[in-house]
Amino acid sequence: MDEKGFISIEYLFSIFIIIIIAIGLLFFIFNSIESSSNIENNVKHRLILDYVANVISQVNANGKGYSIYLNLDSRPGFYEITVEKNKVTIDFSNKKGESIVLPLKIDSQYKLYSGKGYWISKNDDGKIVIS
Repeated sequence: MDEKGFISIEYLFSIFIIIIIAIGLLFFIFNSIESSSNIENNVKHRLILDYVANVISQVNANGKGYSIYLNLDSRPGFYEITVEKNKVTIDFSNKKGESIVLPLKIDSQYKLYSGKGYWISKNDDGKIVIS
């Protein structure tokens, strides 16, 4: 300030630059937080997919008549798991993940939904059945 009540152009310019830098930093921080949240969400759903694939493999490995109750958690949000042939696929928030389960005998396609429970068993023909 040169005189009482007057602000110099340099002072206004420096305040303007500081505001621009602060807005840029806030934008960068917001994007970083959102990115880490997306990564965390993707990892949660990938772990669910791997868990379902491991349960199916365990039922397949333990022989005829073996079954396991699978309870799908609804906390990460709504998702849909599709089991067909030797592939397990998860759909959530317009994203897809896939896991391969070998060797498997599944004749039909099964849809599993979050928040529900399912029995996975191996019948006398050696085929995996989800009910």
